[in-house]
Amino acid sequence: MRYVLHYAPDNASLIVRLALDILDQSFETRLVDRSSNAQTSPPYLALNPNGLIPTLETRDGVMFETTAILLYLHEQHGALMPVRGPAHASALKWLVWLGNTLHPSQRMLFYPHLYTNGDHEDLRRPTRKRITRLLTLLETAKDTDWLEGSPSAMSCYLAPLLRWCAIYGGPAWFDLSDHPRLMDFARRMEQTEATSRAITAEGLGPHPFTAPQPPNPPEGSAL
Repeated sequence: MRYVLHYAPDNASLIVRLALDILDQSFETRLVDRSSNAQTSPPYLALNPNGLIPTLETRDGVMFETTAILLYLHEQHGALMPVRGPAHASALKWLVWLGNTLHPSQRMLFYPHLYTNGDHEDLRRPTRKRITRLLTLLETAKDTDWLEGSPSAMSCYLAPLLRWCAIYGGPAWFDLSDHPRLMDFARRMEQTEATSRAITAEGLGPHPFTAPQPPNPPEGSAL
């Protein structure tokens, strides 16, 4: 069975798109048009009852949750993480950290109305500080060799997260050049063929990770 990726431009589905391309897996895309709230439509909720993006149809059934999808793809095809030993343990730790710690913090920044009835900036201000601390923690960690290695599940997750810090979440507050190691990582990710294909498919601009700009998608809406 060919994979079917239900996506919206510049959404978390970008993470899965990058992984599928790095694995050289063929896949179809089905637009979830956020401009019409298609993610809350009955047909989509039948696939993903959370009403979130992405959803991936596989030969083993429908998958949702980005980290789960990445782990599934690694189990099916390899290449996205070390297979065993200390390197595998470290990679698994950081992959789950990206999905359970960094990404949820970003969601609070990007969608404050989902988390507070008060002033959005009262939530965003400490959240920006938290994200900055988390990125510093990542950059200075001693067991993150994957930042300099071949594209991986963690790479596919991190690169879009860095992009979104720069273009979403209120007034400009983030400068990737403050994190030189992460900037070098982002440059390498931009040079991959998977990123080139994502740029074309989702209208991400010439430097989607190091100098991101709002997307100009050929179809659908990113927001």
